[in-house]
Amino acid sequence: MPCLPGLHQQYLQACQSLSQPENPFIAYMLQEADKHDKTRWTKGITLKIAGNNRLVPVQRVTDEDLQALVAVLQNTVFVTGLDLRYNVLTDDGAKHMAKFLQENSTLRYLNLMFNDIGTSGAELIARALQRNETLLYLRMTGNKIGNKGGMYFASMLQINSVLEKLDLGDCDLGTQSLIAIATVLTPHESVKAINLNRPLLHSQAEETTVHIALMLKTNSSLVELHLRKHEMKKFGVERLCEALYENCSLRYLDLSCNKITRDDVKILGDLLKRNQTLQILDLNSNRIEDVGAVYLSEALALCNRTLQALAVASNNISSKGLIALSDSMKKNTELSYIYIWGNSFDEATCMAFSELIRSGRLKPHCTDVEPYEVDGHVHLAEVSHGLRKHYYWTPSWAKAEDKHANASLALGAVSEH
Repeated sequence: MPCLPGLHQQYLQACQSLSQPENPFIAYMLQEADKHDKTRWTKGITLKIAGNNRLVPVQRVTDEDLQALVAVLQNTVFVTGLDLRYNVLTDDGAKHMAKFLQENSTLRYLNLMFNDIGTSGAELIARALQRNETLLYLRMTGNKIGNKGGMYFASMLQINSVLEKLDLGDCDLGTQSLIAIATVLTPHESVKAINLNRPLLHSQAEETTVHIALMLKTNSSLVELHLRKHEMKKFGVERLCEALYENCSLRYLDLSCNKITRDDVKILGDLLKRNQTLQILDLNSNRIEDVGAVYLSEALALCNRTLQALAVASNNISSKGLIALSDSMKKNTELSYIYIWGNSFDEATCMAFSELIRSGRLKPHCTDVEPYEVDGHVHLAEVSHGLRKHYYWTPSWAKAEDKHANASLALGAVSEH
């Protein structure tokens, strides 16, 4: 094993050579990483220098701090992941990161979620990834790169054949960049998961959904697709379902926070009767109501035997729809995860799901409700379980890798790292 100074010592030397003060938060996290000597030489490590860490004092990482950090990591082969979420990196910091990505050959995971990187920074990182041959997962979530920044990433995907997971959620993508990304992904073979949540769309015609659907008809590698907050309605759902009759790879479809109603869900129910690929369907925060829940329950009870997780929280469903879903679980043994909080629970609903849990058909960690009894009456309480409960942040009292709060990772659509 080479006898090299630890990461902490190298960082102090880098700060000295750049004539800048050390960031005590980075120094502390590098000291902690130095303690895992055996792990780092065998499996590699992920440096978690997240600016929202509540367990230790945090001085958020600046562009100058990043310059010193990447100077250390440039000659380090055992750092395979870098988590820099919730810091204050700007386009100047993106310049240092881009240079690092061009020269580094070990980094597999990079999380830049919710920094202050804009269009210029997006261009630099995207251009660097045209040459990078090792990075598998990039998370740009929450950086306001805009439509132009999204176009740079679409151009990058035309050249990069290594990246497997790209998260551009909450990045203010526009119609043009969404269509460009969908077009590039049509023949793409490496990208397995993409997050396109919450774009800024100024049309009700759902052109972007049409192009995404056309991509799905041809693409045979995409496993996970997130389309939250796309203002999707019946027309868009129809186009997606038409495509998914032909698609044989997609396992995780996220349509949460759209404008899907009870009539639109009938189209999804018909799809589930024939689709043999989807394993996770997220319909949280739509408005499918009892009628939509019944459509889904009929498809799940009679035909579908591949869906493993269904999320219908906050969908204005009452007793009739929820009991229909609980009954479908008695007939369908493949459906193991169901999330229903935020709907209307009467005592019959509470009894139905309490019985599912008591009998062992529904495991307590596979749902977001827990039964309790008061004065002889059964009620349901919310628990912190979900498909991606800790997508934006992890509470200080929770485990960062809690599989119950992040069931979609446990189901294994595409791994986190």
